[in-house]
Amino acid sequence: MADGNGSTSSIVENFGAFFNGWLVHQERFLEQLVQALRSQDEEEIERRGDLIQEVLSHYDQYSAEKFKAAREQVLLFYSPPWLTSFEKAQLWVGGFKPFILFKILTNSVTEFTPEQEQAIERVKCETRKEERELTQASAAIQESLAALPLLNLVRRCGRAVDGEELEFESAVRKLKEDMLRALESADKLRGSTVRKLLQTLSPVQTVKFLAASAEFQLAVRKWGLQKDQERAAT
Repeated sequence: MADGNGSTSSIVENFGAFFNGWLVHQERFLEQLVQALRSQDEEEIERRGDLIQEVLSHYDQYSAEKFKAAREQVLLFYSPPWLTSFEKAQLWVGGFKPFILFKILTNSVTEFTPEQEQAIERVKCETRKEERELTQASAAIQESLAALPLLNLVRRCGRAVDGEELEFESAVRKLKEDMLRALESADKLRGSTVRKLLQTLSPVQTVKFLAASAEFQLAVRKWGLQKDQERAAT
């Protein structure tokens, strides 16, 4: 994994530009999803399977670019400089907490069959269990991260012998590997939770859910930008 300042600034600039462009497309997809729902024609919405696939591919593109950049500088994705302070406050292992998906779903889709309710409850239990396990793993990583400044202090004060220098470098390398592994696992959980939920929904429900998810993300972004601008002005 790259570790130089030049690499870091390049990733911040490149991924930040990609993310901003990705959000522009996200707004366009939201408009198309809302427009599809306005038709009030369930058969027409069901024929819009191409739109659903385009939206899902859009998310897949983000995940692929994110992991590609994270392999170079994983630390950036635990506090991304391209996000607002409010967005960063909502982060869980480098992204959104999967359980928020169930809140978005229940707020956007009001009618479920008994079979759907049972399926969603099963997914909810599975997600809660995996989310809890990842939270515990993330806490252990945070403990390792807290120990690094002390090791680095010894190193910088010139009291480290060769073995301690190697110990510090090994600790940093292992920490980054653990963080990347946790980020990958969290992203897989986020993606698998979405896929499992979509398998239980009708096309109309899927469009409602995808529209609500995009609207929520863009609203969080807008609120964060507004608050950061207000703080900068004071």
